[in-house]
Amino acid sequence: MKNQRLLQLIFLLSSMAFAQKAQKSDRLFEDQSPLQIKLNYSNKEMNRKTDDSTFIKTAMGYFHEEKWSSIEVDLRARGNFRRNECYFPPIKMKIKKDQYKETLFDGNKTMKLVMPCKLESENNDNVLQEFIAYKIYEKISPYHFKTRRVDIDFTEPNGKKEKTFQLKGFLIEDDKRVAERHEGKVFERYIHPMAMQHLTSVHNAFFQFLLGNTDFSVAYQHNGKLLYIDKNIIPLPYDFDMSGWVDPSYATVNETLNINSVKDRVYRGFSRDRSYFDQVRKEFKDKKEDLMALVASYASEFESPNEFESMQKFMVSFYQVIENDTAFEKEIVASARTK
Repeated sequence: MKNQRLLQLIFLLSSMAFAQKAQKSDRLFEDQSPLQIKLNYSNKEMNRKTDDSTFIKTAMGYFHEEKWSSIEVDLRARGNFRRNECYFPPIKMKIKKDQYKETLFDGNKTMKLVMPCKLESENNDNVLQEFIAYKIYEKISPYHFKTRRVDIDFTEPNGKKEKTFQLKGFLIEDDKRVAERHEGKVFERYIHPMAMQHLTSVHNAFFQFLLGNTDFSVAYQHNGKLLYIDKNIIPLPYDFDMSGWVDPSYATVNETLNINSVKDRVYRGFSRDRSYFDQVRKEFKDKKEDLMALVASYASEFESPNEFESMQKFMVSFYQVIENDTAFEKEIVASARTK
């Protein structure tokens, strides 16, 4: 009896500690208004001098509770393709405990910072389109990354001069934080998609089809992670910039899929029991009004009305498929992969 009570006490204390830790790390993402931040570094040095284990140290200013504060952060470039193609490489950020403790970033040791890629007129709109994709998945699956928009005052050294940019971006929480929130862990090895939890796999596949995204692999964890929760393997998608939803200038087409544009949708999910397809189809149809309203709520944020309208029309075309029995059977059910 004493041992049982001791175990119960240990479990209670560990649960309370977990909840407290989760509450701290979630604070950053509770407020969904854009966070103003300031960064200063050389993109050339970021590309040339950082790798998986080498970081650049810099100060990051942020405006919170009506004042500017600053913390030291370690940054490195991530993503092989965009490291070569982008003026602003996407960033992996690390913050030491003595820097984030008792600040807005408390509990967030590691994050990703998504920034525009090229110096183009639609660069900020492309970032906003990708951010909206993350918000859509929040409404589809409980297993998602939390995100926070940032308005970046970016200063880049350029010899004796400086370049300044006003950029849109967003922060993505670390995958370990997602796992901890669901009392699970990150699963870091190859596993066949059919061994993954069926319902969340179909959620993910429908979502990728909505985005027109083919630049992912759940088995090899390309632009996605896996979580181990309650003895289930669950896909956790990220990085949607190469999709038809965003349709950036640097997008490349997967020619092995016999498509001519990233806006050509291909269902990349695996064939499963028909009940899962019907259930997820119904969920998307039931959530149509909410999802369309979510997209519409960002209309005024776009610098180019054409970029917003293109994204909105792309969502409409997704619903034209799942609301039509013939199109649904042909483009999703019959197209599901068997190998």
